[in-house]
Amino acid sequence: MQRLLPSIFALSIAVPATAQTGPDPAQAVSEARQRADIEKLVAFGTRHTLSTQTDPKRGIGAARRWAEAEFRKSSKACGNCLEIALPETMISGERVPTPTRLVDVVAIQRGTERPNEVVIVQGHIDSRGSDVMNATVDAPGANDDGSGTALVLEAARVLSKHKYPATIVYAVLSGEEQGLYGGKLLADYAKAQGWTVKAVFNNDIVGGSRGSDGVKDDAHVRVLSEGLRADSTDALRAQMRRFGGENDSPSRNIARWLEGLAAQDATGLAVRQIWRADRMGRGGDQLPFSDKGYPAVRFSVAIEDYEHQHQDVRTEGGVKFGDTIDEMDFPYLAKVTRLNVRGLAALASAPMPPVVTAKAAVSTWTDLEWKAVPGALSYTVWRRRTDAPGWTEKVAEGVTATTLRLEHVRGDDWFFGVSAKAANGAESPVSTAVPGGGFGPIGG
Repeated sequence: MQRLLPSIFALSIAVPATAQTGPDPAQAVSEARQRADIEKLVAFGTRHTLSTQTDPKRGIGAARRWAEAEFRKSSKACGNCLEIALPETMISGERVPTPTRLVDVVAIQRGTERPNEVVIVQGHIDSRGSDVMNATVDAPGANDDGSGTALVLEAARVLSKHKYPATIVYAVLSGEEQGLYGGKLLADYAKAQGWTVKAVFNNDIVGGSRGSDGVKDDAHVRVLSEGLRADSTDALRAQMRRFGGENDSPSRNIARWLEGLAAQDATGLAVRQIWRADRMGRGGDQLPFSDKGYPAVRFSVAIEDYEHQHQDVRTEGGVKFGDTIDEMDFPYLAKVTRLNVRGLAALASAPMPPVVTAKAAVSTWTDLEWKAVPGALSYTVWRRRTDAPGWTEKVAEGVTATTLRLEHVRGDDWFFGVSAKAANGAESPVSTAVPGGGFGPIGG
């Protein structure tokens, strides 16, 4: 076992290595293309999940077929590098009074080395007006969630021109407004494919910068992440009470990692971490993935505009309502897209975070042990105080063993984590040495 004395601890900020070996794909993001995409989406009139699926110009069916065609254009441009999948199911429920066909539109860019290791970027294509059950009223859905759909389509266009060791999945989901049905369908599909899901980026309402009260913030994007794992068992929660881990789910560590990644781009957006699974009393398509134990976060605007989401298009008392394209901030959307693209490229280049354990009870030292992961050339060991929000202290890097003893380090006072680095320099997020800290479903 390798031993390390505390005298060589070095203070550093936990910023991942993105290891770009060529042009930054994020620089190819086109604001003009995204504007054209949202203009097209708005032109479908409504994209309500219960709207017509057969009309060639209006409704969810037409919108879905258009998104599929856009993926196929991107695939043709990269030599058919994208596999198109159309997972579907029949749904019914409180907001779906009659059985309805639900279809997700998915493009899969297979990894060159570890194709079963997957990162997912997604947004929902369906829209709604004031009455969630009204499937015929115009519901332009420019920001909610035309912005997320445009982001996914643009990410596919620019990233498909490059190759990555792991697989990237681009997904346009249906049924979000009726009960997160599209997210559940894709989460079920991921499980059926046997994918090892490293991260899910759910983008929902990412194209505006001004709130209902006139406050503007075009310098930040919120990244929401769960603390306690949704797939926690009673036994795991009992372990967390003894050893910690309430603030160290894989999703939370993805959010920390994204904050560090965003800090590398002085012209981009800063990440404001929101330590909630979603906004208060609300939900998004990341939640069905979290329910299955897959690391998932939500990107959303820094400030929401409630007069221009979930509203019929109208004017009352001199106030305009409705999710219309004139309320969008396209430079802001392009920045959110660039951050997603950089995150996807970095994660698809990096190994999986290792599963780590720490032993330090009644001891003047701490023993760390982790499982080797495919594609890792070396590992970086981190620690942080138990009351610290992020990873700030790098204990050792370039470690090639899978064990490390930290002499004279009382484990009671610290959380420890390990990230994996590939030969290309790309480094994974940190995986914490606590119960439930591993990147994968509990017991799976």
